[in-house]
Amino acid sequence: MSPGPRLRLWTRRGSLTLAAAALAFFTTAPGAAQSCSISTISGVSFGNYDALNASPLDQTGSISYQCSIFYVGTVTVDLSAGGSGTYFPRKLHKGAALLQYNLYLDATRLQIWGNGTGGTSRFGPVVPLLGIPNTLTIYGRIPTNQASPVGAYTDTVVATINF
Repeated sequence: MSPGPRLRLWTRRGSLTLAAAALAFFTTAPGAAQSCSISTISGVSFGNYDALNASPLDQTGSISYQCSIFYVGTVTVDLSAGGSGTYFPRKLHKGAALLQYNLYLDATRLQIWGNGTGGTSRFGPVVPLLGIPNTLTIYGRIPTNQASPVGAYTDTVVATINF
């Protein structure tokens, strides 16, 4: 006897959009450019979500940033709440249909990556490696037992580098 049909929910890659960076001013040699910028973002692509699976759906993405060799200071990286306007939880959208998810700083998925307010954590402050890319992993999770219509769900989260 074969098992019954399984509801498959498909999610599509959520995109992380670049945002303007906050700029800190430091004294350096004349003409020395101090800057940091996000160079690449690989959004978290959850693929197919199975509402009947007993385990949450976990995937990763990444953000790479680079600071000039003349930069003096620390860096933090924030992620916005996305289209839902809240971190607890963020929501993937397909029209009016929603799937709850979240993005984390750690592989154990205990530290919600936000802007450091309201119970969220931010990456940093750290002293960046200068002149070479610094890559951060984004840990994503869709919790279990969410019944939503099949389709492509998306969200846009803004990544901001503060230096």
